[in-house]
Amino acid sequence: MSTRELKRSVLLIAAFSAFITPFMGSAVNLALPSIGSELEASAKELNWVVTSYLLGTAIFILPFGRLGDILGRKKIFMSGLILFSITTTCILFTGNIFYFLIIRALQGISSAMIFGTSMAIITSVFPPGERGKAMGINITAVYAGLSSGPFIGGLLTEYLGWRSIFAFLIPVSITAAYLTFTRIRTEWSEAKGERLDIPGSLLLGAGLVLSLLGFSRIPGTTGILLVSAGFLLFLSFFFYERKARFPLIDMRLLLSNKVFSFSNLAAMIHYSATAAIGFFMSLYLQYLKGLDARTAGFIIMTQPVIMALFSIPAGKLSDKKNPGHIASTGIGITSVGIFALTFIQHSTSLAYIISIFALIGLGYALFSSPNSNAIMSSVEKKHLGIASGMLGTMRMIGQTTSLGIAMMLISINLGDEAINPDNFDRLLKTIRTGLIIFALICIPAIFASLARNKKLNNR
Repeated sequence: MSTRELKRSVLLIAAFSAFITPFMGSAVNLALPSIGSELEASAKELNWVVTSYLLGTAIFILPFGRLGDILGRKKIFMSGLILFSITTTCILFTGNIFYFLIIRALQGISSAMIFGTSMAIITSVFPPGERGKAMGINITAVYAGLSSGPFIGGLLTEYLGWRSIFAFLIPVSITAAYLTFTRIRTEWSEAKGERLDIPGSLLLGAGLVLSLLGFSRIPGTTGILLVSAGFLLFLSFFFYERKARFPLIDMRLLLSNKVFSFSNLAAMIHYSATAAIGFFMSLYLQYLKGLDARTAGFIIMTQPVIMALFSIPAGKLSDKKNPGHIASTGIGITSVGIFALTFIQHSTSLAYIISIFALIGLGYALFSSPNSNAIMSSVEKKHLGIASGMLGTMRMIGQTTSLGIAMMLISINLGDEAINPDNFDRLLKTIRTGLIIFALICIPAIFASLARNKKLNNR
């Protein structure tokens, strides 16, 4: 296979698989009321429908990124697609919220295998001058999934039930696995012969689990203890990694490569501020505004449509201009949009909400592609899997933190109650409080991105 054909095949397959999980995530957000009704789930359990998936991804994405460097990125990538197909099929037959959440966590693990290697594969194939555009196309596929998820998911939920969302994805994931097996003959394993850092993986995974469980129990004593234990495990992970022979994360990348460290920090904070917005607004539009899943889907899809339209131009621009400047502008726009959402009431017009979704979508597009380009271009080839896994880990940590904050607020204001007209005022208070917190979280992300810009200017 020629280099040109390999590039086309990698980009096609990466974009194809990049569509799958964002589509599922945004579609499932719209289906939450239907899932909760059929499986008799509380508001807290509905939050876990999203969080269990993200947690499974966050725990395993860095280990699988590292395994990709050691065993081969294509192997891990294709295995993830196969596991995703199996778990998605299994979820069609669940009738209990407990088993549903277990399978969602397994789906998260399969996504870790996919996203822990996909960006590294793209970086392995595309040189620096073409990398931003390639990443822009890949991220556009992500946003295409996000934008079509509410629309298609809303229609499927409305007319065929929420299980049809997962049935729709089975042939898509199987096709992506088949294309990977038949179209990509190259394997990438620059760290072949090294070992996976299992103790480090366990420390990081346990820290994530305890922290998220703690968030759901704050302000109780148990919650505070769990979050504290999670923080101590993160510290232990950091010190262990500095001495490990084959570390899960080469701490030299974080301590000496400021572009890499500040770009990842900016990504984590940015996702912490934005991931739960779709969850909150899905509940707001369907419960407080009384919209059906299809109409709510049309409104929510505004944000990812704008993301998809601007991601490729932003990626191309980051090949020519300082990606840090573009990403910092994006964070600033996102923060303005989130702040504007904090003023929503029962009577807020849909036109206002749609315009804010569009603004946040623009900020997101200007941030994601350039920031990913800065991260992946700042490391050597043998560290591409780590960089890809690290980027995915920051995204997942940010998303689980965001959902953890949402879970904490729901736990405080609603407890285990099912959402009903008697607690709509408390639900609105919960949503607005969360949005205020997310707007404040954006501020340090701007400073992290600006600090990275100084290093990029000196490169």
